[in-house]
Amino acid sequence: MRSRLSLLAAVCGAALLLVPHVTARLAAQQDGWLPLFDGQSLDGWKVGDNASTFSVQDGAIVVFGPRAHLYYMGPIQEHVFTNFEWKADVMTMPGANSGMYFHTEYQETGWPQKGYEVQVNNSHTDPIRTGSLYNIVNVMNTAPAKDHEWFTQHIIVIGKQVTIKVNGKTTAEYTEPDDVSRPAGMAGRLIAKGTFALQGHDPKSRVHFKNLLVKPLP
Repeated sequence: MRSRLSLLAAVCGAALLLVPHVTARLAAQQDGWLPLFDGQSLDGWKVGDNASTFSVQDGAIVVFGPRAHLYYMGPIQEHVFTNFEWKADVMTMPGANSGMYFHTEYQETGWPQKGYEVQVNNSHTDPIRTGSLYNIVNVMNTAPAKDHEWFTQHIIVIGKQVTIKVNGKTTAEYTEPDDVSRPAGMAGRLIAKGTFALQGHDPKSRVHFKNLLVKPLP
């Protein structure tokens, strides 16, 4: 009898631990936020070469391995987004480099040729830091977040306006000119429409992503 009661208590305790997470997710959905990642698998996501760079551990997408990119190909908006808010909780390990792409499209290999990259980098040798709209509006040298600590990166795109926030603080704002012209190799870096992607930058970079949420906007 005692063992049964102990088992029942353990089950109830585990259920109670899940309540805050379920409540938070339901609250987010009621506010228009939709989960891009189920916390258990890479369902709805697609990677080309070096697929082993991405795995799921302890409720997070872990990026660790050769260069690769993980694209959202799931059912929300049929994975085509124009105006939106997109945010994720991120944790970097020392020397890590990654990125969050938007308005991009699936590629089997290589660096994404379409869309913009929002940098994830708190201590890599590249001086362009977390919170940057990469090579457009750069946060240089001093990162707004730290390795080994979860931070929230929040990307807002409305029309031609891009706003990036880290832990609620704006780090970059950009309005794409109507007559914008990009140099060779950057022709696809334009505000248009497309999906999201996470970057595996190099074999020494380890980055964790969780709570990936999107709020489609009119």
